[in-house]
Amino acid sequence: MRDSGYTTPTPIQEQAIPHLLEGRDLLGCAKTGTGKTAAFALPMLQLLSAGGRRAAPNTVRSLILAPTRELAAQVAESFETYGRGLKLSVAVIFGGVSQGKQVAALHRGLDVLVATPGRLVDLMGQKHARLGAVEILVLDEADHMLDLGFIPDVKRILATLPRKRQTLFFSATMPPPIQKLADGMLTNPIKIFVTPPASTVEQIEQRVHFVDRASKPTLLAQLLSAPEVERALVFTRTKHGADKVARRLVQGGITAAAIHGNKAQNNRERTLEGFRAGRLHVLVATDIAARGIDVDGITHVVNFDLPNVPETYVHRIGRTGRAGATGIAISLCDREEREFLRDIEKLIKRSVPVVGTDTSRGRERAPTPGAGPGAHAAREARLAGAAISPQGYEEPDPRRDERAPRQHAPRSHGPRDHAPREHAPREHAPREHAPREHAPREHSPRGHGGSRPQHGGSRPQHGGAPRHSGGGRPHAGPRTHGPTHARPHAPAKPHSAPRPQGPARSHGNSLPPPKHRNERGFGTGV
Repeated sequence: MRDSGYTTPTPIQEQAIPHLLEGRDLLGCAKTGTGKTAAFALPMLQLLSAGGRRAAPNTVRSLILAPTRELAAQVAESFETYGRGLKLSVAVIFGGVSQGKQVAALHRGLDVLVATPGRLVDLMGQKHARLGAVEILVLDEADHMLDLGFIPDVKRILATLPRKRQTLFFSATMPPPIQKLADGMLTNPIKIFVTPPASTVEQIEQRVHFVDRASKPTLLAQLLSAPEVERALVFTRTKHGADKVARRLVQGGITAAAIHGNKAQNNRERTLEGFRAGRLHVLVATDIAARGIDVDGITHVVNFDLPNVPETYVHRIGRTGRAGATGIAISLCDREEREFLRDIEKLIKRSVPVVGTDTSRGRERAPTPGAGPGAHAAREARLAGAAISPQGYEEPDPRRDERAPRQHAPRSHGPRDHAPREHAPREHAPREHAPREHAPREHSPRGHGGSRPQHGGSRPQHGGAPRHSGGGRPHAGPRTHGPTHARPHAPAKPHSAPRPQGPARSHGNSLPPPKHRNERGFGTGV
């Protein structure tokens, strides 16, 4: 421990270690950077090395569950550092890499296994991990496991563990679901709250800049170019956003790199090592990847995107101001994030000072054309020829002043202004319509080869005189055509001898009986 630079225990180490050496369960709530890892690692190493016992093949004596690969690797490294002379077997298991070496380590037997829940459940399903001999269980960053949805996997792991065990439960915050989970796992635990839940470090100076979203990259580059920024950690909400911010910083001459879950494991380790060694000036990360970042000397933490969960804000700014050092936390807040800032201030019970000029109010969002109140009326006016602004209002037509308005005089049925046209009255000789006499038609049953009865009794018969077209006003003199709506008749065909008719046959069910026509030629249905 002296070689690692530990001389004085932190508050959580001082309170937790004596109870853990007695075998008690523990519920610890402390913010990041307070020495939680050493608080459970040191007593565990002492208990596991007592009596010189070692893990049998295919068994695991102690299990530490961590939410992220970086945190799991960091915890495993701490166990190897603290227990360098104890000859205890330590291994770390997480996803994103080949499982071959991990399976081989499990078969040899492990005194300390640090794992992420997802990969461990996978190996349990393949019958590679057997947890029936676990003596000590540790849940680290339990609140973050809840955020990532790992609680169902944690419950599957708990179902395979022996009931008689020592359980240690650590969380930076203590929301109600985490408290309920802890109550079901722990037996008469010792509860240690080093600081109130979600409290912020007093040494951290917090600031907020109100800026519109489009101006955030430019302001970020200006802030990180200041000489007092020695090592900065920038948080974004999405993985794509982390890559985009890192590229913009590199284009501005700032050494930066991004780290998130989509990066390969070797890339993440190489980037984190470069940040620790000082080769990278700025590290851009998401909340998931940042849980495993334990780097000393971070002078600034920048929230490029404000988190929508207030407790996450506490985790982020806790990356600076460690071990009694001072730090600065800067947040860039646009109009849509004002509500997130109010929730954060309500949680930490203090207001964050505003720095600089508020530029987020200067730009209003342009309304979508054809949407919003009055959109239907605007469309109707546009169809009528009115000029419509993008906001949906009718604009005055500049051409209206150049031309006189058209006035339509009301129509009147009186005499018009111009000379009336003289129409000579048309004289029509009255036509006398004599009653039409129709000879009764004889209907014979239709047979094959017989003539088809003609529709329309008023149609001229073969060789007969043309009929009156009917309809319309009487005209003087004969007319060769009927009214415009009447169809001209084809010239009558010359009379020909009727075709010989065959014998009448009964229709039966094959053909319907012929319809009888009335005097106008319409069927009567009889």
